[in-house]
Amino acid sequence: VQLVESGGGLVQPGGSLRLSCAASGITITVVYMTWVRQAPGKELEWVSSINGADSTTYYAESVKGRFTISRDNAKNAVYLQMNVLKSEDTALYYCAISPPYTTRMSFRGLGTQVTVSS
Repeated sequence: VQLVESGGGLVQPGGSLRLSCAASGITITVVYMTWVRQAPGKELEWVSSINGADSTTYYAESVKGRFTISRDNAKNAVYLQMNVLKSEDTALYYCAISPPYTTRMSFRGLGTQVTVSS
């Protein structure tokens, strides 16, 4: 299994970014795909998940209404659209195979850095 994240970068507060996660070695429709982040000096934080079977989505309260998780089955990819970004969203974002509401990950990628700063 391999998960490769992309799309991170430097953005001003209030801006948007779209993270991508390309999966190989597994079909995303049979697992929960999840985004987890880790801010500098802080513990891992679960951000969002999507159910591979029925596309049910789950969000942490801190991102609800601003972030949207989605998937493209044909590309075997998962995305995280992040809008109205805040400085507290600054973190290394990991794509992972794991259920909602947990930071225990069966597999994860190397991460993509998101920095929100003016």
